[in-house]
Amino acid sequence: MAIVTGGGQGLGRAFSLALAEHGAAVVVADLRGDNAERVAGEIRAAGGSGVAAQCDVSDEASVTAMVAKARDLGRPAILVNDAAIFSSLKMRPFTEIPTSEWDAVMAVNVRGAFNCCRAVVPLMAEGRYGKIVNISSSTVFLGRPNYLHYVTSKAALIGFTRALANEVGPLGIRVNAITPGSTKTEIPRETVTDAQRSAMASQTALRRVQTPDDLIGTLVFLASPASDFITGQTINVDGGLSFH
Repeated sequence: MAIVTGGGQGLGRAFSLALAEHGAAVVVADLRGDNAERVAGEIRAAGGSGVAAQCDVSDEASVTAMVAKARDLGRPAILVNDAAIFSSLKMRPFTEIPTSEWDAVMAVNVRGAFNCCRAVVPLMAEGRYGKIVNISSSTVFLGRPNYLHYVTSKAALIGFTRALANEVGPLGIRVNAITPGSTKTEIPRETVTDAQRSAMASQTALRRVQTPDDLIGTLVFLASPASDFITGQTINVDGGLSFH
């Protein structure tokens, strides 16, 4: 069974559908329950097993309730920490970022992953097996300016991945991260215009705009037994915009 946070739209939706296609029962967790239900419905319509769960990952009680609901499908073997504040952020100098916005980004993007791992790891440990995939960002390697809180939060996930991998490895749990490049999804974004995305695409080695499908292979690999001897690693998937 797999849990995908932020699964109601964008990359989370793509990850949820892909894991279901590969045979996993998927709990689609999202702050917007209607989005989660829509994606779970897509999974069921395709013949898979999908359950929606409204969840605020920054809230410990909400995560606990979501994981309790997930147990109806069995013991979680896969956790994808994709929930994040990003598309609604406005690019601006760090001196203009309100403290409240900084705190909100950290609460969802970093504490959210912590809350979910803390709730799920004991269940994975019961089966001596688990795969955790944290969705970071290639902006960490680029040091992209004007949304310092987002880049900082995604850099934190890389350290989080490494330290947690060491801690839970003896329990049979693998923890890895993916750093996507700027990916065109159905979500309107304040942070990147179409012109900016095209300009970034022209700077990649592959010279095209990234789509969610470009991340599916890496996600499924890290969630599968094929990657059982890989942990604590960060895999960059951005078409060659940065090299890491």
